[in-house]
Amino acid sequence: MVRFTSKRPILLQGHERSLTQVKYNAEGDLLFSCSKDDTVNAWYSHNGERLGTYGGHNGTVWTLDVDYQTKFLVTGSADNMMKLWDVETGQCLYTWEFLTAVKRVAFSEDGELIVCVTEQRAVAQGAIRVFKINRHDGRIQDPEPISLFHPIGTKATLASFGWDSKHIITGHESGKVAIFDAKTGEELRANEKAHHEPVTDLQLAPDRSYFVTSSKDKSARLHDSRTLAVLKTYTTETPLNSAAIAPLRPYVLLGGGQDAMSVTTTSLRQGKFETRFWHKVFEEEVGRVRGHFGPINTIAVHPDGRSYSSGGEDGFVRVHFFDVSYFKARPYGDLEAEE
Repeated sequence: MVRFTSKRPILLQGHERSLTQVKYNAEGDLLFSCSKDDTVNAWYSHNGERLGTYGGHNGTVWTLDVDYQTKFLVTGSADNMMKLWDVETGQCLYTWEFLTAVKRVAFSEDGELIVCVTEQRAVAQGAIRVFKINRHDGRIQDPEPISLFHPIGTKATLASFGWDSKHIITGHESGKVAIFDAKTGEELRANEKAHHEPVTDLQLAPDRSYFVTSSKDKSARLHDSRTLAVLKTYTTETPLNSAAIAPLRPYVLLGGGQDAMSVTTTSLRQGKFETRFWHKVFEEEVGRVRGHFGPINTIAVHPDGRSYSSGGEDGFVRVHFFDVSYFKARPYGDLEAEE
């Protein structure tokens, strides 16, 4: 196993509390971050300069997503609100309000729809809603979803549109992953034992044909988007909070660490606060990158595959740029076909 070296990372200091999600836009020139404070930030990904702040939530911002044109940003918060923003001006265009916290939001690939997961509490069932977005005037939106359904049994904590806008892939507290019809809410397929503990992250490959999940059960798994078949398993010795698929190279990136309550009783090394690189095909760990002083909560890889960002319990976002060693590394020999 190698310690992948990267050029000196850029440290982004724009949050006062632990990070909850980081996300690149489609072009990769911007990076968005949200945290357990009520702030959402936008950064230039190449130099870490802060472009702006989206202020308006009154609690932990759990989740965000940006559409394919970098026109709209959507955020979900513990203040029970989902907000639509104009990326360029920072103006809040529209606010949807619910009875419970918004745990996950995601745009469809064409930017026409938003899927939203709300928390299960005594006052309301956990729900998945799909909203049709007015892209011509962001200030005029339908307050009612075009689809609303309540997953039966274990509550959903994550959701994303699948290989098309007609299907939603979900991750659940029990470790289950499932596919739902976005229009009818019918559960089309489920893998009840995809994980043994809560699913903590779900990210699709660029072509959406497969996706990776991470879990508190100390493993990450690669799944087929249409069948939910487990393709590969990456087993670690620490709970995982995030997993991402790297373009260009055959790697998945995993991040996690002991829960925050346990951090004060352990050393940095024991805490396993490293981004871990696993070979996507051979299911073996091939490298690590150190940096955070607490569990890694969220990882995103730049669309061009030449850098990645991680957000930690320590309140920092670290942007890492891979050097030549990352692209030239051949942990299993030269995989290029000979002429």
